[in-house]
Amino acid sequence: MATLFTKIANGEIPSWKVAESEDFYAFLDINPLTLGHTLVIPKKVEDDYIFHLDEQTYEGLWAFARKVAEALKAAVPCKRIGVAVLGMEVPHTHIHLVPLQTEGDLDFRKQRPEISREEMERTAAAVLAEFEKISR
Repeated sequence: MATLFTKIANGEIPSWKVAESEDFYAFLDINPLTLGHTLVIPKKVEDDYIFHLDEQTYEGLWAFARKVAEALKAAVPCKRIGVAVLGMEVPHTHIHLVPLQTEGDLDFRKQRPEISREEMERTAAAVLAEFEKISR
């Protein structure tokens, strides 16, 4: 059975897409740590542990995530982009890219900010535009 993230990548469940390639998909987290918190996933592999990925998918995922991080940093004011790979909540490998002002912004136990739907849409559009510039 397809995971939640596979359904998102396939367009069966709506998302705020920020980047896409043939093999990978990136979208805003619906419960973000900070504005712009993005999830990056492989489309064709549903394994829940990043170190189970075949080498080509693993390397491709990180290369794609790097481009997404560049686009995210260009679109969302921050000092840097933090990275986390947990994969415990959804059984599908995913990389968290989180715009940071401080290291504390990457604390998954903290209270999440309330971000309007309109701000999420604007942010997704801005990151996607930056990703498309980088990918040309």
